[in-house]
Amino acid sequence: MNPRDVQIRAVRWHALPVTLRLPLKFGHETVTSVVCARVCVTVEKSDGSRAEGWGETPLSVQWVWPSPVAYDVRLKALQDFCNVLTEAYASYPVRGHAMEVGHEFLEQMMPTLLQKFNTTLPEGVVVPTLAALVCCSPFDLALHDAYGNAHGVPTYTTYCAPWMNRDLSSYLTPATDAPQVNFAGRYPSEYFRSPVTTKLLAWHLVGGLDFLTLAEAGANVLTDGYPTSLDEWIRVDGLKALKVKLRGNDAAWDFERLKRIAAIGLPLGVELFTADFNCTVMDPAYVNGVLDRVKAELPELWQRLSYVEQPFPYELEEHRIDVHSVSARMPLFLDESAHDWRIVRLGRELGWTGVALKTCKTQTGAVLSLCWARAHGMQLMVQDLTNPMMAQMTHILLAAHAPTIAGVETNGMQFYPAASAAEAKVHPALYSRRGGMVDGSSLRGSGFGYRLAEITRDLPPHRCSSGL
Repeated sequence: MNPRDVQIRAVRWHALPVTLRLPLKFGHETVTSVVCARVCVTVEKSDGSRAEGWGETPLSVQWVWPSPVAYDVRLKALQDFCNVLTEAYASYPVRGHAMEVGHEFLEQMMPTLLQKFNTTLPEGVVVPTLAALVCCSPFDLALHDAYGNAHGVPTYTTYCAPWMNRDLSSYLTPATDAPQVNFAGRYPSEYFRSPVTTKLLAWHLVGGLDFLTLAEAGANVLTDGYPTSLDEWIRVDGLKALKVKLRGNDAAWDFERLKRIAAIGLPLGVELFTADFNCTVMDPAYVNGVLDRVKAELPELWQRLSYVEQPFPYELEEHRIDVHSVSARMPLFLDESAHDWRIVRLGRELGWTGVALKTCKTQTGAVLSLCWARAHGMQLMVQDLTNPMMAQMTHILLAAHAPTIAGVETNGMQFYPAASAAEAKVHPALYSRRGGMVDGSSLRGSGFGYRLAEITRDLPPHRCSSGL
C-alpha cells in the first residue's frame, strides 16, 4: 500500500446564489443568475490523520442542460443530484491518489447514480451527462485539493510517481492511427506547461446581448463602477483578446457581429479574436460560409482569428459530423462535447483539432483530456464557465499548467465582479484584468493554494452532509 494514499471520510456542500449584473446569452437561453456549489471533502491518510479540501463550480443550468424544461425544475434537479453525490462520495471506499479515486468514481459510480436518479424525475426530465459532470466537479476538485493538503504540498506537484500508483496507460488509450503514442510509464506532469505561467493573457467574452459601445448602451449604462460596453472594457482593462458569441442560425447577423466587433476592437489594440457559434450549427457549410466571407471581406480580422469554438451540437456521438472542411480553414476546438478523453478521440477522428478544457467537467477529466490531446498533437485552450469566487482559482491554475495556444478565457469580472470581493482582497490580480492580463501568482501553499484562512466569507448552512 502506498502510504500517500487517501480515502474520503466526509463530504458537505453549500449553495451560493449569485446574480449577474448583465444578462449572458447561452444558445437559445439567457442567464441572469446562477447557484455555485461549494464542496468540502475530508480525506484520511493511512496514519489516521485527516485534511480538508474545497472545490466550487457554478451550476450553470442553461449551459449544462439546454432544454425547454423550466429553469427552476432543472436547477432543483441539479441541486438534488448534488445531495446524492454527497452521500456517494462520502461512502466511497476506494483509496489512492486523488486522480485514482476521482477516476474510479466517475467511471464506476457516476453513470449508475445518474441513471437511477433520472428514474426519480418527472416524465421528460432527464439530467444529461454534461450536467452530471458539472455536479461532480466541485466534489472532484475538493478531493484533489484535500489530497495536496493532506501531504502539505501543491496538488499539481503530485501528478506523477511516487504519488500516483498508476501511470497514464491505466486511464488512456492512444488513437489507432497514432502508433508513436505510448502512455506506459508516463504521468500527467510530463504534459504540463514548463515552466508554469501564472500571468496569462485574458480573453474577454462578448455575449450576444452585450452592448458594444457606450452610445449603444444609452440609458442602460450601469453605475456600479464597472464598464457597461465592450469599448469601455477594452480601454479600462487593456484587453488584447476577444471571444465573440454568435448565433449559429443567422449567418448575416454572425458576420455583421464579427465585423462590428473588429471595427471597435482593432483600433483599440485588440490582437486576437475567436468565434463561438454556440453549438447551434448542423452543417459545416454554415461555418465555412461565415469564415470564407470574413477572409474575403475582413482580411485584418481573418489574420487575427485564432480558432472556432464548438459550432456543432453537444452530443458528438449522436451527431457525428465530419468537420475536416472547417478545420482546414481554421483551428476547431471542442468544448461542450468534450466530456472526457474518449470524446476528444472521436472528435479528432471527425476533424476537430483542439480542445477547450474546463475545470467544471472535473479536475480529473480535465487533466486526462489535456494529456490525451497533447500526446496526439491537438491544441489546447482553457475556457471559462463565468467562474467567480473559489471557482476562478482552480480555473486559472489549470490554465497556468496547460500549454494553451494563448492565455485563458476569464469573464467572471464582467458579469458578477462583486461576488468575488472577499477572495479579491487576498488575490486581487486574480479577479481583475490589467494590461489585458490576469495573474494567479498569489495562489500558493498546499492543495490548490486558496489561502482560505485569509479569506473572510460566511457560507450559508450546508445543503447536505455525510460521513464521519
